[in-house]
Amino acid sequence: MSKIQEVLVVEGKADTQAIQHAVDADTLETNGSALSPSTLAAIKAAAATRGIIVFTDPDFNGERLRQLITQAVPDAKHAFLTKDEAGRQIKHHSLGIEYADSATIQHALAQVVTVATNDTQSDVTRQDLIELHLLAGPQAGQLRQQVAERLQLGYVNGKQFLKRLQMFGISKTELMATIQEIKEENA
Repeated sequence: MSKIQEVLVVEGKADTQAIQHAVDADTLETNGSALSPSTLAAIKAAAATRGIIVFTDPDFNGERLRQLITQAVPDAKHAFLTKDEAGRQIKHHSLGIEYADSATIQHALAQVVTVATNDTQSDVTRQDLIELHLLAGPQAGQLRQQVAERLQLGYVNGKQFLKRLQMFGISKTELMATIQEIKEENA
């Protein structure tokens, strides 16, 4: 088992346990959807010394935490699970990293993405998303989620989608190619 250099920022103890079964990594727990000043200070310190990978649940609270952490540490790396990988199919509980198997966690960490720097800009506009049927239309939500999963953008709603594309420097060409691949697979 190889050691991950960066510190993984997760939501709770169950996430830490699942990650430690899958990889050799240190974690910082936010203890739910709250982000206390002391936890934020610890995250900033870890980012300054070793770097961090934000690995939160694919739900509203996980995305809220991801945004708060990214505001505090703009160069944070990100790992994502899909809702299915995080246990959507298991009844009577919420989504969580703790429900993913070791291979899924290892794959997510192998696909870590870094927020785009200023010299990596996305040329995608809101109008492009409308024309590509990612914001409007009966299948927009489903297609948007497939694209987000393929591009490792994490859980996003319509409002977050453009921001996430821009954050990771996804070009219009790359976006269109991804949509084409999905359409060919679904044909």
